[in-house]
Amino acid sequence: MVVLGATGSIGTQTLEVADHLGIDVVGLAARSPAAAFAEVVSRYPDAAVAVSEGSHEDRDAFVSRIGGGVGFGPDEVVALAGLPGVTVVNGIVGASGLRSSVAALEAGNRLALANKESLVAGGPVVRKALAGAAAAGGEMIPVDSEHSALYQCLAGEPGEAVARLMLTASGGPFRGRDRESLLEVTPDEALRHPTWDMGRRITIDSATMFNKGLEIIEAHFLFGIPYDRIHVVVHPQSILHSAVEFVDGSWKGHIGVPDMRIPIQYALTAPDRLVSPAAPFDLAGQTLAFEEPDRDVFPAIDIAYAAGRQGGSSPAVLNAADEVAVDAFLQGRLGFLDISEVVSSTIETVEWRELGTVEDVTKVDREARATASSLVAGAR
Repeated sequence: MVVLGATGSIGTQTLEVADHLGIDVVGLAARSPAAAFAEVVSRYPDAAVAVSEGSHEDRDAFVSRIGGGVGFGPDEVVALAGLPGVTVVNGIVGASGLRSSVAALEAGNRLALANKESLVAGGPVVRKALAGAAAAGGEMIPVDSEHSALYQCLAGEPGEAVARLMLTASGGPFRGRDRESLLEVTPDEALRHPTWDMGRRITIDSATMFNKGLEIIEAHFLFGIPYDRIHVVVHPQSILHSAVEFVDGSWKGHIGVPDMRIPIQYALTAPDRLVSPAAPFDLAGQTLAFEEPDRDVFPAIDIAYAAGRQGGSSPAVLNAADEVAVDAFLQGRLGFLDISEVVSSTIETVEWRELGTVEDVTKVDREARATASSLVAGAR
C-alpha cells in the first residue's frame, strides 16, 4: 500500500488500519518535511518516501532525521502513486491530488480515493483515466463515509433500478442558526464539528455545507447519476452514512458508528469484510432524525448544484475558490458568510471552458485561485 497525505486525518487512520490488517506499507508521501512525518517514516523503514513541498533547510533537516533518501517535489509524489501492483490511498487535500489519482489508475492500481477534489475539479479526466485503466485492473473505491456508503448500497444493483441517492449531512456546528448569528463567527467556533474529527479545510467546509456540495459533484462522477437524482438530508446523529432509494420504493442505507476507519478499511479490502479496529455499534437506544438543509442560511449546496450542472470548468473553479476562501477565513482575512460570496463570484468571473486533461484542470485552477484571492482582498 502507498499512503499519500500520510500525516493528515485520513493518512494517520489509514496507517492504523494497515497495521491492524498487516498490510505492507511501501510508500509514504506528505506535503511538508515536518518532524511529524519523520516520526511516521521511522515506523516503516522500508517504505519509499516523498515530500511535495518545504524549504531547502527543512528538507535537509528531514533527511537527517530519517537517515535515508527522500524524493522531493510534486513529481515524486505522483511517482509513488504510479508504483505498480499497489493500493494507493489518496488522502492529499486539494486539487494537487488529481495527478496522483490519474497516475494510480493508469498504473492499473486500486485507488482508494479520499481526495474528493480529484473528482470535483477533474471529474471528466479521472473518468477517462478509469475507463482506460479497467483492462489493466485499475479501479477506484471511495473512502469518504458518504460515498463508501453509497458504493456499498449500490453493489449488485442495476443502474436502472436506482431512483435517487441520498447524501446525509451532519449539519455542522451551526445547524439551526440564522444568517445574522453567523456574521461574527470565528474560525475556532467553525472548527468545532459535533461528530467528526477531520482536517481544517474539510471541517470549515462542513460548517458552510460546501463539503456536502462537493460531495454532490463527487457522487455524480462516481456513480453516473444525474444531479436531479442526488439529494441531501441533514442527519445530526451521523449514524446513517447515506442511502439509496430504488424505483420499487425500497431503500438501502449504511448504518454504523461514525468512525472513518470503517470506510477506509472497506476501500482496502473490498469486496471482503474483515474485523475492524472500530468500536462495536449497538442500535438499541439510538434515535435517527432527518431534516431538510436550510439553503437560505447555507447557500453552498445550491452553488454546488449550479456548478455541477454547468459542468466543464465550473466545478474546478468552485473547488479552487472555496479552498482560497476557507484559507482566508482561517487566517482572519474573510468573514464566514463571505466564503459563499467569494465562491459564487469566482464562478461567475472565470471564463467557462471544457476540461480534457490534467493540464486543463491545472490552468483553470490557477486562474480561479488568482480571481478568488483578488475577491478576498477586496472584501477586507
